[in-house]
Amino acid sequence: MERDAEATRRRLIAAGRAEFAAHGLNGSRVDRIAAAARSNKAQIYHYFGNKAGLFDAVWNELVEQIVTGVQVDVDDLPGFAAGLSDLYAEYPDIPRIITWQRLERGDALNELGVAEVRSRSAAIAAAQARGLVSDRFEPEVLFALLVHLAMLWAAANPEVLAVVGLADRERRRETVRRIAAALVE
Repeated sequence: MERDAEATRRRLIAAGRAEFAAHGLNGSRVDRIAAAARSNKAQIYHYFGNKAGLFDAVWNELVEQIVTGVQVDVDDLPGFAAGLSDLYAEYPDIPRIITWQRLERGDALNELGVAEVRSRSAAIAAAQARGLVSDRFEPEVLFALLVHLAMLWAAANPEVLAVVGLADRERRRETVRRIAAALVE
């Protein structure tokens, strides 16, 4: 029975992730999530307490996916930004959920995410102290710039994308890498 419960929980998180990416927390409907998960609304309340609890579970899983998916190598910060850009291109729901989280749940901080930002910023600070990375920007600001640079293509409006004309994923990746290199050198 335990395996079925975990399978139901996983299906609800997957269905919630798709629904939240499309509609955000406030626009999402538990009946659509339950139907997509081949479950029922009562299971959402049982496992997550409410729709916001399911959103938080999706957010926590997404943060873990980002943290484990792209490591920071201070010897290759442009590679980090390019790798994060690749992750966002491969999983376009990630930037969408990040945007929804910021808009609708911005005050709900993920402890792992905060700890990773601190840790990764400290690694950049150490690299700056050794002269490996430019100290033009504070380490936390440099990390934030790299993270947001990686999301450039997902966050840009259609008019900008139409003029820039970089539809090719590899060219977008290399552009992120070149800009990141200019930031850290």
